[in-house]
Amino acid sequence: MSDIKNGCPTSEDFKEAVCIDAGRVYDSCCDRDCLEDLRVFLCPEAQAKVERAISVRIKSAEVLNVLVDVEPVSFNRGFFSCDLTFFFLIKLEVFTSPHSCPVEIKGIALFNKKVILFGSEGNVRIFSNMTTCDDKNDPQLYKTTNMPKCVVQAVDPIALSARIGEIKDCYDSVGRIPSSVSEYIGGPVMTDLPSGAPAVFVTLGLFSIVQLIRNVQMLVPVYDFCIPEKQCDNTTDQPCDVFRRIKFPTDDFFPPRPCRLDNDCGCSPCDD
Repeated sequence: MSDIKNGCPTSEDFKEAVCIDAGRVYDSCCDRDCLEDLRVFLCPEAQAKVERAISVRIKSAEVLNVLVDVEPVSFNRGFFSCDLTFFFLIKLEVFTSPHSCPVEIKGIALFNKKVILFGSEGNVRIFSNMTTCDDKNDPQLYKTTNMPKCVVQAVDPIALSARIGEIKDCYDSVGRIPSSVSEYIGGPVMTDLPSGAPAVFVTLGLFSIVQLIRNVQMLVPVYDFCIPEKQCDNTTDQPCDVFRRIKFPTDDFFPPRPCRLDNDCGCSPCDD
């Protein structure tokens, strides 16, 4: 094992330079989107409850999936358009009378976003022993290109508000929702409601990071093998023995105060 000083290997620890094939981030961006009045698509049973509702409240929102399509930008070489379709699982509480208990329902909301990022150029075709000529189910696995890969990172959105409104003509051209998404609410959703039908609209706050990654060969210094220093824990202690080793949750009883603006707190707690 090499010596580590202040958490970093020193120049004396350098052993050799090796060539690796890894994904390099050529371009990335972060964004915050306030998604106002997204229509929530419901199954027939949930839609029937909304039609009898007098109000609705949003409980939570979750990112189920993001469909990504990457295409080169014809008028700007080296740049690529990333078309993103977010699918959200929305949990709602529906009230059918002023003093009744709410009924929980689930639905699907969609959001489309386009990002243009730099991904460099490359027109080679890639072959490997991972597939053979017998792989006829998916021909794309047999021969691929070095198109950049778009990676999307997103936290679950902040559920801001929900309301009951009416379907308008601008929602008539709704695309198909994949079955892998609709199964989270129990089956196919109703996307063909007539104009004027009641529907739920939600407002979400979404934070996301989009990266364009391309596999490249890079020369990197090698210091040593990554040998784990922590032993596997196979303890069979009694539950009370495990509980006694847990640190007392002081912050839960005495919540920390926010940092003052004139202090450079960083990740450490504020000083008095």
